[in-house]
Amino acid sequence: MDMIENIQSFIRPELLVLVPVLLILGAILKRAQAVPDKFIPAILGLIGIIVAALSVFANSPLGTAGDWLTAVLTAFVQGVLCAGTAVYVNQIYKQKRKSE
Repeated sequence: MDMIENIQSFIRPELLVLVPVLLILGAILKRAQAVPDKFIPAILGLIGIIVAALSVFANSPLGTAGDWLTAVLTAFVQGVLCAGTAVYVNQIYKQKRKSE
């Protein structure tokens, strides 16, 4: 199983588009020098969780407390996975460009 298949097996298909969006946002933050580099992954994580929450809540039945808890946990995990994938892909790209 290659990296793309691994990513697709954990991240919901409708949220895969969030990965390149977060990559672009990270590049914008880096170029703007608006925040220190060390905070960019955390900011991307927060944005990923918020956007995943919007998607999960919009597409989930929220009738019981269990439904709400499941939606919250799913949104959190999916947001973290999307942000983590974006940061991971960025680091792979940077490392491949490095000359040793």
